[in-house]
Amino acid sequence: MNKRFLILLATLIAGFAQTSPAEPYSLPIQLDYTLIKKAVVSQLFKGEGGVAEVWKDKHKCSFLNLYNPRISGVGGQIKLLNDVQVQFGTSFGGQCIPILVQEGVLETFQQPTISADQSVLSLPVTKANIYDKQGRQLTIDKLQDLIKKVAEPKLAAVKVDLNESRADMERTLTDYLPKENAGEVKKTLETLKFSGAEANEDGIKVKLAFDAPVKKLDSKPEVPFTEAEQKQWQATWQEWDAFLSKAIDQAASETKSKELKNTLTEILVESRSAFQAGLKAQSPESSDPVRVFFTHTWQKLSPQMRSLAKELPEIEALRYMTFIAATDVIYELENLGAPFGLEISSDGLRKLVRMLMAGKQQADAKRP
Repeated sequence: MNKRFLILLATLIAGFAQTSPAEPYSLPIQLDYTLIKKAVVSQLFKGEGGVAEVWKDKHKCSFLNLYNPRISGVGGQIKLLNDVQVQFGTSFGGQCIPILVQEGVLETFQQPTISADQSVLSLPVTKANIYDKQGRQLTIDKLQDLIKKVAEPKLAAVKVDLNESRADMERTLTDYLPKENAGEVKKTLETLKFSGAEANEDGIKVKLAFDAPVKKLDSKPEVPFTEAEQKQWQATWQEWDAFLSKAIDQAASETKSKELKNTLTEILVESRSAFQAGLKAQSPESSDPVRVFFTHTWQKLSPQMRSLAKELPEIEALRYMTFIAATDVIYELENLGAPFGLEISSDGLRKLVRMLMAGKQQADAKRP
């Protein structure tokens, strides 16, 4: 359904791995219907004007097209409505002679289903109905057969296959994780599986199970950055700052939202001071600047991005919804009790930045 989301998720899960015994965890993630619809559209509705050309004969005289998909949740299943155009015809003397032409709505109910080996999440069709423009159900045998043989398999083809994604996840992580984490990363990814999937009114609630290295949070604080580490961090942050500034400009251009650009720019400015403060020594009585920044930022940004994603074209919206889902995962990971020994705090930031800087040094050393 969305390989990039899985890669981001794997990055969050595997990025903090430490060599230690593993323990099973279950991570709940809500995939909004907005995200699911964007994924379906990007995979199936590739024709001119956003049409899904489900079937056509060699003469292009008979065809079945779907367009304008609407998705919701009903009774624990996904309800997908598509406007439909159907034509059965015959070619005679180089001309197409229509025999049956029908327009209406195709209604399918699809059940989130996990494979026996828990590696594939699919959406098989459990029921399909077709209605004319007046809302009357059609029972034309030839049309019903075509829906059964062609449309249902196409709509059910959208899936997430962890077996196909693990290698991509591992390659994505290789460039910036320290090499000593490679073994734990691979083991963690190998254990990643679906443990539950349920459709509700807002989306699909998926449960991902994995064996995470157990590393309890050390009560001993992570020491503040040295002067040398501060200089190294400043160089790294300048690269990130330039990248994020460019991303903000692109986001503002795509959404045509000055409000979003102002919000993102404000957050970037706040992050500079919050992260810098988090890397330095702090007074025990003061609030943790990293935790305050992260909580405040996401509460401010998430509603705005969810609203914008619903108005954007499919590909752009998919990127925003992916980011939203992946950031929600961070909260879930911390709710599990920081199984990787990392928390959203100044101590957690110091550990993470040291790991990322070490990974960058190793990656730079590999380059000619």
